Amino acid sequence: MSKISEAFKNKKAFIPFITCGDPDLETTKEIIKELEINGADLIELGIPFSDPTAEGPVIQGANIRALKNKITTDDVFEMVREVRKEVKIPLCFMTYANVVFSYGSDRFFGKCQEVGIDGIILPDVPFEEKEEFEGVASEYGVDFISMVAPTSEDRIDMITKEAKGFIYIVSSLGVTGTRSKLNEGIKTVVDRVRKNTDVPCAVGFGISTPEQAAKMAEISDGAIVGSAIVRVVEEYGKEAPKHVGEFVKSMKEAYHAS
Repeated sequence: MSKISEAFKNKKAFIPFITCGDPDLETTKEIIKELEINGADLIELGIPFSDPTAEGPVIQGANIRALKNKITTDDVFEMVREVRKEVKIPLCFMTYANVVFSYGSDRFFGKCQEVGIDGIILPDVPFEEKEEFEGVASEYGVDFISMVAPTSEDRIDMITKEAKGFIYIVSSLGVTGTRSKLNEGIKTVVDRVRKNTDVPCAVGFGISTPEQAAKMAEISDGAIVGSAIVRVVEEYGKEAPKHVGEFVKSMKEAYHAS
């Protein structure tokens, strides 16, 4: 069992997402520490990219702010190296194929192994093209996380049978962002996934309140929260770590109450 899969063992995993370098890398490090202290089981770290096609305006804004700070992939790796001295829970990169390709796949995943990154999510890489990255990632002990969308019905069996780490279930069509109402049919997708694999699955895209997080965790193995946390970072800037911690704590309390 991979370190990522173990994060789900006997519990519902809470998975927050943040964009590295927003508002700066020192603040990112402090946010990561607060996330772990307040109950995160696995953290998704976004590497800033100029064309984040899966992201809505909130996370796009975080990418723009980080890139204005001239944050590079090397800067992110060094930040992870530093934070790994204190943070023990699994860390997973979420970025885009061009980031890995331009860095060089062998070099990128070798660096992931070196600094302690456990998994990677590349939302712009379709299942049929994943081997270009998954093979190299596997060589360096990095789980390539599969994504399943509501439109993947005829491909769910194929995708899930080869999944590693955990399966990222996209709750709704479109880009990331908070939503007042989540897809009621997501349980059908979860049930289909579970027929094919024992690899845990978590639901993301649009979860913005403790109640939504608890509902998604109830029907799956965990919930992924991104835009709602990034919005807190945007509001408080360098003072964000404490406020992010409080927000995550409220999410975890909802889990326990459900």
